Amino acid sequence: MINKNSTIYIAGHNGMVGSAIWRVLSAKGYINLIGASSKELDLRKQKAVRDYIRKTKPDVIIDAAAKVGGILANNNFPYEFLMENMQIQNNLINEAHRLGIDKFIFLGSSCIYPKLAPQPLKEEYLLTAPLEPTNEWYALAKITGVKLCEAIRNEYEKDFVSLMPTNLYGTGDNFDLHSSHVLPAMIRKFHEAKENNNSVVTLWGSGRPMREFLFVDDMAEAVVFALENELPEHLYNIGTGEDLTIRDLANLVQKIVGHTGAVIWDDTKPDGTPRKLMDVSKMHNIGWKHQVKLEDGIQKTYNWFLQNIENFKQKAF
Repeated sequence: MINKNSTIYIAGHNGMVGSAIWRVLSAKGYINLIGASSKELDLRKQKAVRDYIRKTKPDVIIDAAAKVGGILANNNFPYEFLMENMQIQNNLINEAHRLGIDKFIFLGSSCIYPKLAPQPLKEEYLLTAPLEPTNEWYALAKITGVKLCEAIRNEYEKDFVSLMPTNLYGTGDNFDLHSSHVLPAMIRKFHEAKENNNSVVTLWGSGRPMREFLFVDDMAEAVVFALENELPEHLYNIGTGEDLTIRDLANLVQKIVGHTGAVIWDDTKPDGTPRKLMDVSKMHNIGWKHQVKLEDGIQKTYNWFLQNIENFKQKAF
């Protein structure tokens, strides 16, 4: 049984999701949390992962490590997104299994579902139609992780579970405009435009696609729920069950940041998937639900951005 003294290895503990999981577990009294930076441990290397797990002997592994990015990064680096993510998760899953670890929590993404799947997205829609081309490389890697965990669960009766979050944002987010996701990119663009005499902000696409957003601390709470309970199935969606258009999101971010200039939508740029709303009824039915409202979460994220703005690398965009 997992308890507050259990040794819990959080792979990717310095990232936005991993650090949120660490923060929430610490607040709940878990005292044996372990992690290694990418400089200390290259998760792409099988022997290094094996040696680390053998040395630290965790009771649980939470895989929050991944190579991530937005549409631009996925389009520009398809090989890296597919290969490196498979290397990371395959090493962690395989070594956990080989070394007798019975509880493993694998984190993925809603992009594993088909581009034109019925809405809201149900877990059973996985592998029923083609993926969204702009992020299929990352999605394919995550799908293999889901299926590996399912296979181990079925064949060896281990508590390996996959949690698929919707779009995450929050404390510790990535605000680099070359690789960030839509919400933090908007925060940075609107802030810099506000500081530049409320100059015009140009955003990609038509603004019509609909997206769902989950504050990262809510995601961490879902991980803790999976940690403290043996979930009856292998795959669960994690989200709010609510979405809005990208245009409405931009209006909300603009209001919170305080930008009063014009907004231009560049519809020559790709929109991506038309809609990605998660069906979160399975998690609701077993006892987990998000707590942070979108507007409150964006305000918290913007506050963190302002507190840490000097730490961001200043680049010409």
